[in-house]
Amino acid sequence: MARRGRRDHDQLSRGGAVPFTAEDGSVRLHVRVTARAARSAIAGQVDVGGGRTALSVRLAAPPVAGAANRALVAFLASWLGVSGSAVRIVAGEKSRLKTVAVAGLDLSELAGRLPVAAAPSRP
Repeated sequence: MARRGRRDHDQLSRGGAVPFTAEDGSVRLHVRVTARAARSAIAGQVDVGGGRTALSVRLAAPPVAGAANRALVAFLASWLGVSGSAVRIVAGEKSRLKTVAVAGLDLSELAGRLPVAAAPSRP
């Protein structure tokens, strides 16, 4: 698993395909969610097909009654150091692939935070 995380970290550091864009005054982050994980963590970057990538996020919350979506917003807000109101799901509320808008960050700030977080989390 450490090898996989290292590869993800290297790909992000090299400037490979990135899972985010700038749009409408916010940063859009493309996320692939795995619910009911042992713990909430960033699991790296994944290829989602069509030359697109997404940030893989594992959440301890179940995908029931919006619990995973609420957990995703809270987790990303904490991880990115922004308020919960600055993070909102703009596409894919009922899908594992989601697009999340983050206000208050620019692309360089977000890119600077991704390489560190793309490595597997430690307990």
